[in-house]
Amino acid sequence: MNTSTARLFPSPEFPTVPVRGETAAYPVHRIFCVGRNYAEHAKEMGVEVDREAPFYFTKSALATVQTGETVAYPPGTENYHYEMELVIAIGAPAWRVSVEDAAKAIYGYSSGLDMTRRDLQLTARAKQRPWDLGKDVERSAVIGPITRAAEFTVRDQAISLSVNGEVKQDAKLSDLVWKVEEIVSHLSHFYHLEPGDLIYTGTPAGVGAVVPGDRILGTIDGLDPVELTVGAPE
Repeated sequence: MNTSTARLFPSPEFPTVPVRGETAAYPVHRIFCVGRNYAEHAKEMGVEVDREAPFYFTKSALATVQTGETVAYPPGTENYHYEMELVIAIGAPAWRVSVEDAAKAIYGYSSGLDMTRRDLQLTARAKQRPWDLGKDVERSAVIGPITRAAEFTVRDQAISLSVNGEVKQDAKLSDLVWKVEEIVSHLSHFYHLEPGDLIYTGTPAGVGAVVPGDRILGTIDGLDPVELTVGAPE
């Protein structure tokens, strides 16, 4: 048995996200994403909300992109979509926590973009296959600075997104089917949630395609915005 700690090749460090008012950054370990968490978005996707329990997909932590960057249009798609989302940053261990105790595990919140190869996602969905090629796209988890939970309470704040200055998504956080504490509690019954885990909570209606040169701006009242420029394909 090889017990050497030497590595065969360099491995990347965990990506980090700035925290408002802090000099230290938040390291990202895992990314969970909630599917169909706004009723109107589910409707536009031709499906219904599952009100029995939330469901999830994941992205690699290495998909993290800080706000303001330019990211190349990804390969393998002709229908690359934006999805504007509230992001939960976990700050304490959470294992089988109740809804009432879930808030104790939340470090803060941020604005995020879940960029999606929609054509590949829909093809996989039609064949009852996993969504990985559509969702776990390199450099597709865009995120703005984190605001501590003590400075932001999720209520009915506006969540919106514009492309090249034209508003495409416009909703309220109160439209979330599964609220943040319900999501954290439910997910903690399947995973030992730890500091460094991010949860993208789902997107409102109005998703759509972008092309190289497009500039995306996503905002949530009370949080720092998230921005992305779509670059040319590699």
